[in-house]
Amino acid sequence: MRQPDIEIYLKDADYQAVSAWLEAALGPCTPWQRKGQTYKCQAGDVPVTWLPNAVGKWHSLYLESATTPWEDDLACARAAHAALGVQIRCAPGSWDESQSEEDADRWIRIDTDGESEIIWRTG
Repeated sequence: MRQPDIEIYLKDADYQAVSAWLEAALGPCTPWQRKGQTYKCQAGDVPVTWLPNAVGKWHSLYLESATTPWEDDLACARAAHAALGVQIRCAPGSWDESQSEEDADRWIRIDTDGESEIIWRTG
């Protein structure tokens, strides 16, 4: 089932490289606009938010649309890792408040060693 939005976390990636990848995948990017700690742009028809150091050295990339080429966070994370060569983390699926806190700490890590499920306490 297609997710209504996408969020992945990237380690040691800069937004210029991310911009180039988004432009190739989604279409032309508008210039990044800084709003407080976040940066926003539009890639094709997709509103994008970049939050540097959202969790330590991890940067959050949030795509606010169901009309991306990726069905879910994991598909996007795989594509980002392939394009950028950095470690990516994403939720294994949608999570909502009715699920346990422990489920919120389950993440998929994608790096040069492949994919693995990890416990990542972000809160």
